[in-house]
Formats: sequence, C-alpha cells, structure tokens
Amino acid sequence: MKPRIAISIGDLNGVGIEIALKAHKEVLKLCTPIYCINSYMLNQACELLDVEVPTDFEIFEVEGSFNIREGCVDKDAGRYSYDSFLSAIKLCKNKKADAVVTLPIHKEAWMLAGLQYKGHTDMLRDYFKRDAIMMLGCDKMFVALYTEHIPLKDVASSMQYKKLKQFFLALHNSIPEEKVAVLGLNPHAGDNGVLGDEELRITKAIKSANKKIGFEQFIGPLVPDTAFTPHSREKFRYFVAMYHDQGLAPLKALYFDESINISLNLPIIRTSVDHGTAFDIAYMGKANTLSFENAIKSA
Repeated sequence: MKPRIAISIGDLNGVGIEIALKAHKEVLKLCTPIYCINSYMLNQACELLDVEVPTDFEIFEVEGSFNIREGCVDKDAGRYSYDSFLSAIKLCKNKKADAVVTLPIHKEAWMLAGLQYKGHTDMLRDYFKRDAIMMLGCDKMFVALYTEHIPLKDVASSMQYKKLKQFFLALHNSIPEEKVAVLGLNPHAGDNGVLGDEELRITKAIKSANKKIGFEQFIGPLVPDTAFTPHSREKFRYFVAMYHDQGLAPLKALYFDESINISLNLPIIRTSVDHGTAFDIAYMGKANTLSFENAIKSA
C-alpha cells in the first residue's frame, strides 16, 4: 500500500492550491494524498483557476470559509492555513496519515489572525514540545539552520555553548553519519577572536558534540564566504548555518526550484516546499510544482 500523506493546503490566497491541483496526478503515483481543505473552499479555488475538481481528490474537511482574494495578505486566509496545518498534524499523530507535507503559509497573515507562531516549525516545537530543527535543501546539498526566524541583531546572543551542543547532537540523531560543515558567525570565522568571540563557543560545542558522538562528524567553524564553493561542496553535503540568510541565500541561488524544507527531531515526518506564497503569480497558472513533488518524495 502506498503511504497516506496529509497535505496542509497553505494560504489559499497564494499558489499552494494551484500547485496541489497541478501536481495531483504525479503525487498519486507516489502516495495517497489527503488534502486538508473543505469542498466549499476547494470549489471556489477551482473556479478561480478555471479547472475541474479531480474526481479522486480526497479531502479532509477543515471547517471555515471566506472569500479568496488572490495575492492578498488576509487574516481569514491565515487562520484557515493554520487550521489546515493543525488538521494535517492530527491526522499524522492519530495514525491516519504517515507524514505531513505543507504548502506555503504567509507569516504576516498568521500574525493578523492573532496566531503566536512565526511559522510551521515554531508551531511544531510548541505542539510536540520538542526542539525541531529546520533543514532545507535537496540531494546535492542540505542546510540546517541553528537560528531561523529571529532578527539578525539577536543571532550573536544566541550563540551559547549548551544550546549549540544540543543542536549538534539532535542533528546527529536525524541525519546519516556524514561529515557536516559548520559555518562561523563572523567574517573570516572571527579570525581567532579578532572579529568576534562567538566562534570560540562554536568550536567548544563542536569538540564536545563530536566527543559524545564518537567520531568527528562536525567540522568547523568554517569561513562563511567560502563554505559553499564548488571545492567545499565536493567535500560536504550537509551544512549548518548560524542564521537564516547565511544558509538559504546560497542554497536558493544554487537549487531554488528543487529544494525542500524538512523538520527534524520530531515524532512525525514533516516536509514542505522551499518557497513562499508567491502572491505575485497567484491564480495565474504559473506556479512550479517541482519543490512540492520533491517534498512528497522525501516524505
């Protein structure tokens, strides 16, 4: 039997529902998808896209309704995307699905809806009371993020030895026993304390984690501006970035269409597309399905 995958439909003012409909035939070859959306909202989206609802489009009814406004930030769309995600999590937790795959939400829409979370991973941490790790990439390169959706001014103070060590050990438990390149925070990886002392804490955490693991899995801290050169990517497939853009700018420059998002260190499997709601092309028939299909395959 094919695995059953609960699909969180994302922000209905964006490209998520178009991607789900476009990729449906391909997805059916890989799994039995359960789309967390009700018939009213699905029919409304299909009318806007001028497509028929597929006869084999299995849905899990998520309560609620609103008028879809293509490309708009909207609290109702934010709330519905949250409810869809929560429904998908519960299907997986209750063993009615084997994994969760998410389509993109809009963080501002969640804020307008009065939700406390900054995104999917934040919610998963709170729901399961586990330190979920956000890792993005594809088979050629994966980047795990030590800090994610926090202001840049708060990153340096987050460089704490105990937290870094716990992060490395949790990541070790979630990935193959491959070497992992750890980036420094500062230019030139601090130049031995000349440009900052955060690397001293990163080094201490790496040494301690490797000792507990029993082999030298984590290597670094590496100089950030040369960490993703072709030579470096020949040696490493897994990287740890200290903050969001440090890791995702090179990843998206190299593998934007095919990359996915994976949540590690959780009791369920959750993967996602590695892109946003793309409001600028919503309901225009231009959305690319590759990241979604890869997220399904990975799950």
